[in-house]
Amino acid sequence: MSTAVRLEAFLEMMSAERGASDNTLAAYRRDLEDASAFLGGRLADAATDDIRAFLDEVARRGFAASSQARKLSSLRQFFRFLYAEGLRADDPTGTIDAPRKERALPKTMREDAVSRLISRAETEKREAEGDPVAHTAACRLHALVETLYATGLRVSELVALPLTVALRAERFFIVRGKGGKERVVPLSHGAKAALGEWVAMRAAQPEWKESLHLFPSSSESGHLPRQVFARDLKALAGRAGVPAAKVSPHVLRHAFASHLLQNGADLRAVQQLLGHSDISTTQIYTHVLENRLTETVARHHPLAD
Repeated sequence: MSTAVRLEAFLEMMSAERGASDNTLAAYRRDLEDASAFLGGRLADAATDDIRAFLDEVARRGFAASSQARKLSSLRQFFRFLYAEGLRADDPTGTIDAPRKERALPKTMREDAVSRLISRAETEKREAEGDPVAHTAACRLHALVETLYATGLRVSELVALPLTVALRAERFFIVRGKGGKERVVPLSHGAKAALGEWVAMRAAQPEWKESLHLFPSSSESGHLPRQVFARDLKALAGRAGVPAAKVSPHVLRHAFASHLLQNGADLRAVQQLLGHSDISTTQIYTHVLENRLTETVARHHPLAD
């Protein structure tokens, strides 16, 4: 069985048994095809020294430690699959250590910057009331921004929300995230109100009447493309006086988590709200907790300076 055939079998397993997303499968394919090309197409038969030589080449190309670690992780998954299927008698990645990497702090926004962003979106919605096209776009953008900051959803989850989310009487809904896992997501009063206005606006558009998406579009997916929202969000930031280069849907998701922790939320609760399967993923925000604990000690400890 050739390396190419084994690679396709591996990707099929990751999709069918592990529920890997299209983006994840594409990343595995890129990493493994890169390694196979370096090894002259004989990846499936590679020895430990071959894998080390490939990783050394990746480092020489200037890839960050995080990218090197991801490529090694892809190789580990592939060879574990071959071993489990009886296609190899060993795992050549077993004795290879992942490169050390520093975990970068997530980019986030100050609370006042988020407030300016939301206020600007609301103001533009009011100012556009005389222009049906502009009013529809402004109403949608306000609902998106309010909902994203209120929930911390991934942008892919946000733009693909079903219409039923905004029709519920309760101030919470269930979202299906990575790996098909479901979690409960609460809505703020502001987000609930903004979504209510958007649903009324949406109902006035005949072309969207049959769509099941909360934010419908003529795109192939049937919902607003995340790239369109990201572009509109950056433009809104510029108009709100917030540096557009520092604003993205992912940054607002980080702001949601950071601001919760700053205001006393428990790390486990934030983990559940973000949909992280592993608490270690959420621990990138521990710098927020450390700052808060330091301030608490400085303010309340009897021997603090």
